[in-house]
Amino acid sequence: MNRNIAMIGFGEAAMAFVSGWTPSDPARIAAFDIQTDTPDLAQAMQARQAAFGVRGAPAIADALADADLIFCLVTADRAADAARAAAASGALVPGALWLDGNSCAPDTKRAAAAMIEATGAHYIDMAIMAPVHPQKHLVPIKLAAPKAGAAAQALRALNMRPEVVGDRVGAASTIKMLRSVMIKGLEALVAECFLAARRAGVEDQVIASLEASDPDIAWRKRGAYNMERMMVHGVRRAAELREVAKTVEGLGLYPGLSRATAEWQDIVAATRADPGADDLIARLDGVLARL
Repeated sequence: MNRNIAMIGFGEAAMAFVSGWTPSDPARIAAFDIQTDTPDLAQAMQARQAAFGVRGAPAIADALADADLIFCLVTADRAADAARAAAASGALVPGALWLDGNSCAPDTKRAAAAMIEATGAHYIDMAIMAPVHPQKHLVPIKLAAPKAGAAAQALRALNMRPEVVGDRVGAASTIKMLRSVMIKGLEALVAECFLAARRAGVEDQVIASLEASDPDIAWRKRGAYNMERMMVHGVRRAAELREVAKTVEGLGLYPGLSRATAEWQDIVAATRADPGADDLIARLDGVLARL
């Protein structure tokens, strides 16, 4: 890698990207995560960063120093805060590429872009279009911004798979947000349908009926997967769905399903149930026991 890379936020996506980049040069990858500011979480975060061979930065300015390729991978509700903190730090290098890979509404991304662009750095609307596992850095990515072409070139040098979809910030995030109406909405439907069916003791009959109506869907397998996503990542997904609702509402449409999906994501995540083995009934029982 011939760039100085900074990771702002070092969660699932950042770890997936770093582990996929080979060969890696740890001295040229720095990471800052807000958990570093929390005493109870700092040590675990520092250990995580060390395990992935990156230099843990004690402050956002330290991570940004000399970085010309920056991945902002926090959560939807913290994306604007991260951009604000980066801009206020005074450490952004003019001409650096700030790739905002958070699942945010177009208006949220445009607000973040204004803060980043005011420093002389270049904001890139980046949409990660599928789970980062198992594809890691090869996950499909869409880019939109005036400098999207330069960002795509930088990502291809890292053996990533970007697609430029426009030169306006918001074009990539709109695609991601509207896709999430369906993908995360199906998760909420699975939760409401299957949890209720299990509590009523009719889960086998409901699943059999679904299999008869839609035999192309492996309902038990899909249900187990969707429940695991909500149990493990529900808080983050709820934040994303609130941004989805903003996107739909901004298009002059009623975002009721997206709002309800966010509520279900929060409800399932709040149970803190262990997803355990890949078994639908066990996961349903684990959530029901804590509701």
